[in-house]
Amino acid sequence: MRNKFLLFFLILSSSALQAQFSTLEQRLFELPDVLFKAIDAPDGFEAAYELHIKQPIDHENPEKGYFYQRAYLSHRSFEAPMVLATEGYMRPSNRMYELTGYLNANQVDVEHRYFGTSSPDSLDYTYLNLKQVTADLHHIRTLLGQLYTQPWVSTGISKGGQTTIFYRYFYPDDVAASVPYVAPLNLELTDDRIYEFLANVGTEECRKGIRDVQMRVLKNREELLPLLRWHAKGAGMEFTYLSLEEAFEYAVLEYPFSFWQLGHDCEAIPGKTAGLETLLEHFVKVVGLDFYSDASMFGYASHYWQAGDEMGYYGFQTKPFKGLLKEITEEEPTAIFMPGKAPMKFDPAFVKSVYNWTQREADEMIYIYGAIDTWTATGVPVSDKVDAKWFVMEGKDHGSARIRNMSEAERAELLQTLEQWMNASKH
Repeated sequence: MRNKFLLFFLILSSSALQAQFSTLEQRLFELPDVLFKAIDAPDGFEAAYELHIKQPIDHENPEKGYFYQRAYLSHRSFEAPMVLATEGYMRPSNRMYELTGYLNANQVDVEHRYFGTSSPDSLDYTYLNLKQVTADLHHIRTLLGQLYTQPWVSTGISKGGQTTIFYRYFYPDDVAASVPYVAPLNLELTDDRIYEFLANVGTEECRKGIRDVQMRVLKNREELLPLLRWHAKGAGMEFTYLSLEEAFEYAVLEYPFSFWQLGHDCEAIPGKTAGLETLLEHFVKVVGLDFYSDASMFGYASHYWQAGDEMGYYGFQTKPFKGLLKEITEEEPTAIFMPGKAPMKFDPAFVKSVYNWTQREADEMIYIYGAIDTWTATGVPVSDKVDAKWFVMEGKDHGSARIRNMSEAERAELLQTLEQWMNASKH
């Protein structure tokens, strides 16, 4: 008799799941502007779909044309909350965010406008601005909000975290809470707060070791450049936007930024007695030369446009290397490489208005930073004028500042706060 009841329960459960799949696909089919295809569901989810959502190139003038934006929907239940993941770059496959697991939520992960397949046929960068980017997200929120009526939370990492902040700025009522990770909010084309951070992070001994690597690499350029040419050739890198020599010098200047951003070990810095091959191996590990190759310039073109147009970025101080740089002649060169070497039209007024909003009005925000991550230098500062929380994680970098690496008390505080905000949004 017990086996009969178990069989009956399994049949009912299977029928319920099939009905839910059928209902979900039917409702997706009925949504305007949405194309979809089933993909493998992540563990713990009932179904998943790759979506292509029709978006106007210009949300204020739809007659100018459209493109299809790629997103990934992972479905648990219509009764579960929704995590909206705001990517900063392309998203070629479904990616699960840790917040989705902690909230036992559904998830929609949205590729950024003008990245990956989410681009118009003709890349007119006039329409790559944050007003258009966040209008894309709002359109998706409006469409899928017809299916998912429980609280929504937005989240993103790094440039995706910036997108989370800007999305909440333009559409404060779209979500119950926002959780940007390791998200800078740069206030200048080359934000000086980066220099102050690099001058003080870590120990004096480690900072000296970093500077010694830079000096030694530059002083031994004649021996190292031929090795780098062979390395680049073997890896299939091409250098026409920058020459290999320019890429080499930019990589030297980038070295401390990258070292702290990615949390490299001070003990692994080669000493003065280490051979040049050991030095070069370490240097390339910390700052990949491919970051300055043509493939990277093409892949990150839209990112650089946004930095030079609206979002600001960082630069490099060259005075310590006077006489050692042969290709870079500017006193404070930028780390922005505009597509087609277009001029930068950055105006700080917009980002400063967003900054002021974070300090005075941006409630229900949780900011997560790593204390040794270079990008924390331009993170959103703590403000007691808003209902928000900051978690600056000691010893954590750009890749390790995550909820899963928090103490149990910190994690409980974060999740309890989110639950309170999500419950409040229901009323």
